[in-house]
Amino acid sequence: MQTLFISDLHLSANTPHIAQNYLTLLANEGIKSQAIYILGDFFEVWLGDDGITPQHEPILGALRQLSEAGIPLYFMHGNRDFLIGHRFSEMTGCQLLQDPTIIDLYGTQTLLMHGDLLCTDDIDYMAFRRQVRDPDWQQQFLALEMTKRVEMAKQARDASQSSAKNKSLEIMDVNQQTVEKFLTDAQLTQLIHGHTHRPAIHEFELNGETAKRIVLGDWGAEPSYLIVTPDKMTLLDQRI
Repeated sequence: MQTLFISDLHLSANTPHIAQNYLTLLANEGIKSQAIYILGDFFEVWLGDDGITPQHEPILGALRQLSEAGIPLYFMHGNRDFLIGHRFSEMTGCQLLQDPTIIDLYGTQTLLMHGDLLCTDDIDYMAFRRQVRDPDWQQQFLALEMTKRVEMAKQARDASQSSAKNKSLEIMDVNQQTVEKFLTDAQLTQLIHGHTHRPAIHEFELNGETAKRIVLGDWGAEPSYLIVTPDKMTLLDQRI
């Protein structure tokens, strides 16, 4: 009995080794899981479900196989794939989740987030996030020709990379007060998220109780994933 959590694979045509590690993980651990949660940035970029190509088939098909085997699949948007929509959901069997979402994880109410909402010190990014998550903006963007979307995405990515060079690592990490506010508002003491690429399990005091923040890692040469059973929580990442 286990639940599998992953995020920040950043799958693209340039990372076939990550795709292979992902397929291997689903075959070995996914098939044994009661549920699988993908907490965003599954793809390096996603410019609309109308951009699905045969190249995506192995990735999407592996999820579909698990769904058809009766394993519940859940997907939360990240900052790279916030335009994933209902066609993706239909093709994979994934249920799309709001960010944040609360689940019952073997008796412990747990808050799930992608993680970018916690990075409130990065004011420029938070403004960008508000813009691109606006339904009107998304509707206008998805109405453009794909070539124009690709061009705009490249411009945004270049601007982001240039801006990141002038930001400290602390600014791009989570704000602890924001973490505590989300947990306090939800009346919870456990949070699982990705986004920051800093895999770890943090414990801290919150309102007189011990709270836990589990950070999923990004995928590089090796996979990064969290397995939760009724008895324990194991974060598997070569960096920790």
